[in-house]
This record gives sequence, structure tokens and C-alpha cells, in this order.
Amino acid sequence: MENDLLIESEPDRNRQLTIWVTADLCTMQMLRLVRDTAPQCSFLAAGAIRNLAWDRLHGYPNATPLHDVDVVYHDEADLSEETEQQAERKLHAELPGIRWQVRNQARMHIRNGEPPYPTVERAMKGWPETATAVGVRLLKDNTLEWLCPWGLSDLFHLKLRPSPLCADPGAFAKRVQEKDWLRQWPKLSVADGSVL
Repeated sequence: MENDLLIESEPDRNRQLTIWVTADLCTMQMLRLVRDTAPQCSFLAAGAIRNLAWDRLHGYPNATPLHDVDVVYHDEADLSEETEQQAERKLHAELPGIRWQVRNQARMHIRNGEPPYPTVERAMKGWPETATAVGVRLLKDNTLEWLCPWGLSDLFHLKLRPSPLCADPGAFAKRVQEKDWLRQWPKLSVADGSVL
């Protein structure tokens, strides 16, 4: 059974995640829409992928409802919030049952009080927990491109670990408590040394 698998190799984890994503009709629908509608080189990221993996690793027959769906991209030439909102409106017009959150990672450093992030990957490294820093996009040839700056080990080992590059040291504990992940996915554990 999937939740009994202990996948130790990063390429094997990547293959397993690809299998789960491509088998999930809703996730594939979102990926096609993001590819065709969102700003160029956008990734479906965070909870949409993390929750799918945690659901599979727990053997859940149904998907845990998503609070929102994160779409991230990097465009230094256009830091306008209006561009993000316009993309959200387009996505919502196609899939209205989803709360879309489109964010240009080229401007997120302003909110975090940090130097500019040169790439989506660097921005994701500063997200509060490592298991959430996972993104994927569907290419024109229908293959998946993954962006996993901290790797997939914590995601697959069901470990909650704060990102060492998160600008807000209290964000990790706050998110774990507010989102109630340990109740929703009881096989999760907090990594040694992490404070809640």
C-alpha cells in the first residue's frame, strides 16, 4: 500500500509524486489551466501538491479540501499586483470553485523585508516549512517540471520542519497550529529540534 512505502531515493520520490499528480484528474485540470492561462512559467505549488502527497501517504480515498491554490511565477519586469489579480480572475472564470492565489515571487521580498529573490526557487526556500516548498508545472509537451528547493525527503517522510531561510522564525509554529495539520494527517511528526 502507498502509505507503507519508504522511498529513500530522490529520483524515486520524484517519480512517485509524478504518478500521483498525473493520476489526479483535478490536479491535472489545474495544471493545464495554469499552463494555458496564468503568467508564463507559472508553477502550481504549496498545498495543492503537499496535501495530495500527504493524502496518498495516509491512504485517504478522497482529497482533503484545499483552502486555496497557490500559483507562483517570477517576473521582475512587472511587479504589479493588478497582474496577479487579473490572472486570478482568469483562473477563477475557468474553475470558479477554487480560491486562486497568484503571486509574483519577484515582489515577495518586499513583504518579507529581504533582498529581492532572483528566482521562484529562491523565494520558495524562504517559505515557512520545507515540505510546502514544492511546485510543478505542465510543459507544452505534457511533461511535468518540478521545483523542489529543499528536496522531497521531508514531504515523503511526513516531517514538519521549518525552513532555515524563512524570514519569520515564528511562522512555522503558527502555521502548524492554525492549519491543524497534525490532526488532519496524524502520521505527520515535527522534526527533531523544531519548536511549536
